[in-house]
Amino acid sequence: MKVISVNVGLPRTVIWHGQRVSTGIFKDPVEGRIPLRRLNFDGDRQADLSVHGGTHKAVYAYPIEHYPKWKSELPSLEFPYGAFGENLTVEGLSEDTLFVGDRLRVGSALLQVTQPRLPCYKLGIRFQRDDMTKLFLASWRSGIYFLVEEEGDVAAGDNIEILSRDPHQVNVLDIQRLYLDHGADSALLQRALQVEALPESWKQWLRDKAAGARTIRV
Repeated sequence: MKVISVNVGLPRTVIWHGQRVSTGIFKDPVEGRIPLRRLNFDGDRQADLSVHGGTHKAVYAYPIEHYPKWKSELPSLEFPYGAFGENLTVEGLSEDTLFVGDRLRVGSALLQVTQPRLPCYKLGIRFQRDDMTKLFLASWRSGIYFLVEEEGDVAAGDNIEILSRDPHQVNVLDIQRLYLDHGADSALLQRALQVEALPESWKQWLRDKAAGARTIRV
């Protein structure tokens, strides 16, 4: 398991459907060792902090193994590293094998898995496709958000080591499955509620879902 690329970018204003939109979706690979703080890599920021960034979304990683699938499905588009707005393009990690709460050493930083990515319309801006958000959700290739437990620095080529596994064994894909209501079950939902690392906003959503107040259809 290793880091293939470190990608950062500052918010920029673009025109989308005639409207000015500020977005941090555009990330570019950078060389050298990049300091990782509690909320961001140096040189990286989010535009709308009400839905992006924060401690539980400090680092976004996307598996390089997903890239060939996207290229096959959307051959007219280009997919450079960072195309999905990820800070880390990684090899050997996946949504179905990482548990929420797992702790990983990445470079000299210590990260903890917190949740899948639920994209907003700005992913469509990045690819110039209104349907990209729906395609992304339907792909089950969400990528992985991390909390920064210990600051450090990271560079392309760094090894990734899993230091500990969460005992409840709820993987990132399980959380997305619960959200989309595909194959979800009450036992999985209750187990997810016991995962300490899962953000409270997710837990409240799951409590509402268990009470029958939340249903998602895509």
